[in-house]
Amino acid sequence: MILLISLYLFTLGLVLGSFYNVVGLRVPMKQSIVKPRSSCPKCKHVLSAGELVPVGSYIIQKGKCRSCKAPISPLYPLMELLTGVLFAISPLLIGWSSELLFAYALISLLVIVTVSDLAYMLIPDKILIVFAGIFLVLMLFLDSLNPIDSLLGAIVGFALLLLIALVSKGGMGGGDIKLFAVLGLALGVKLTLLALFFSVFYGAVIGIILMAAGVVKKKQPVPFGPFIALGALTSYYFGASIVQWYFGVLL
Repeated sequence: MILLISLYLFTLGLVLGSFYNVVGLRVPMKQSIVKPRSSCPKCKHVLSAGELVPVGSYIIQKGKCRSCKAPISPLYPLMELLTGVLFAISPLLIGWSSELLFAYALISLLVIVTVSDLAYMLIPDKILIVFAGIFLVLMLFLDSLNPIDSLLGAIVGFALLLLIALVSKGGMGGGDIKLFAVLGLALGVKLTLLALFFSVFYGAVIGIILMAAGVVKKKQPVPFGPFIALGALTSYYFGASIVQWYFGVLL
């Protein structure tokens, strides 16, 4: 039974991940997420239902447009697969409860901003406003969310990223700052601080690897949104255990 439910959640995540790709690519360009239908960026071939199957169509078409054979960005299946996996494992990590609504909202936000930031190095205000509203509504129904802690988390998240941006003289974008304010609202003070630590850690480690591999040049701008997403997910799923372990070691 659990396996069937996990499979269902994985499939749901794949489908929503495909939609989140559309949102992340169209909203920054001020385009409708409903019309026109998805098409090949190069030849404008309108994709059929068979060409829109999450992950599967990419594999069947060998990563190329069926019409013009232009390469399809691996970002699409990667984000679909990632969303599916996160949807499926969330109940295993946090249990079967109403908390899953919050987890899926957080995953949805982070997938969309990752797509947007990777594609355009931009995190749209519209997306952040919508999800800030969603988290505020969830706050009314979930006992796990403390309004005062959430408010302080939003202030701390915004202030810390703004300070980093000022000290680094533009090393942090405005979208990153506002994203951390929304994450602070969702995670509260402690988990927001932990999310920032992991975001910087992932950014530093992966950045060094990319530079060593010659993928990124020194001082080349790199989108920070994906690292924030990784840091926020690590903090959300494992933060409480990490904090408990840390203070256990100190005491």
